Amino acid sequence: MPEAPPPLGVYVHWPYCAKICPYCDFNVYRDRGRAEEAAALTRAIVADLAAQAALTGPRTLVSVFLGGGTPSLMDPAWAAEIVAAARRLWTPADDLEVTLEANPTDAEAGRFEAFSDAGVNRLSLGLQALDDDALALLGRNHDAAEAIRAARVAGRAFPRLSLDLIYARPGQTPDTWREELRRALDLGPEHLSPYQLTIEAGTAFDRAVRRGRIVPPGGETQGDLFDATQLVLEDAGFEAYEVSNHARGAAARSRHNLVYWRGEDYLGVGPGAHGRITRAGARQATVATARPADYIRTVAETGAGLATREALSPREAAEERVLSGLRIAAGVAFSELAALDLDPGRIAHLVDLGLIAPDPERLRATRHGRLLLDAVTRELLT
Repeated sequence: MPEAPPPLGVYVHWPYCAKICPYCDFNVYRDRGRAEEAAALTRAIVADLAAQAALTGPRTLVSVFLGGGTPSLMDPAWAAEIVAAARRLWTPADDLEVTLEANPTDAEAGRFEAFSDAGVNRLSLGLQALDDDALALLGRNHDAAEAIRAARVAGRAFPRLSLDLIYARPGQTPDTWREELRRALDLGPEHLSPYQLTIEAGTAFDRAVRRGRIVPPGGETQGDLFDATQLVLEDAGFEAYEVSNHARGAAARSRHNLVYWRGEDYLGVGPGAHGRITRAGARQATVATARPADYIRTVAETGAGLATREALSPREAAEERVLSGLRIAAGVAFSELAALDLDPGRIAHLVDLGLIAPDPERLRATRHGRLLLDAVTRELLT
């Protein structure tokens, strides 16, 4: 029997948002007055997919992820066009995962059935909080009641539902966070992504922290909140298969995110999207042109929307494997890290500290090690 072509994921970046959240440092733009540009962007994304298919050769398509930005703001017919193009260009897996990121406003929830008809079978819903004061602090354009309604509508429209939540918010306690997690679980998701609030340089939150208007929790409280997350979700039957991702069994894991963390290949299309493709045994990093109008023009002039495409050195590729592979419970095989010539003494020291698992075949962080992952990777790679 011929060998199946290697797996491929496709990430589609839809850069428009109704409102820019103060903690966000993604490549996003206000969608107001951009209807004509958005239609042109859809056409450019489809053309970019076709152009980049020449880079990949035959592949098994395992995931399409419509992220952003807020891709649930797009016309569902555009999503259908993009998904159909990806299915046409590569061989879709029998269990092809097609994910759409969405916000829980009533306007977006009213379109969920249309996105399901467009081929989306998994929704990633950005609740972010189930507390009105917290949602106001985070700059969200929905309240908790609207979030709950949207989650229930999504649960009926899509066979798979993931909920995003942000914790380590100013003033948050482990007790209130445990209660919030339980309320989210009551909405029936198969997957939960609780992300610790990160103050990204250059964001509105960064400026507010420097001015003393926002005070994030200290390190000890952050650790307590992380531990509360693990305990509540474990008790509910969710496995922590990645630092910020919990699934109710293996089938509920995000196939697309596993493409990243396992070091598999993925295309990035849409303004500012990143990709990783292996060609002739070498890992290539791609970055698309960032501004929507510039991306549309680049596709028109060159066929693809890429601003840069460069080959990673074996060491750079192996470093990426450490950074992504240690995020998941399975870790990364030492055989993939030969270019790093890792110091066995450093690894043994991290094992003694309880940060790395004693596994001769794979480099794996323990649960405590995943809490301190930045320090662990610095120790390994510096």
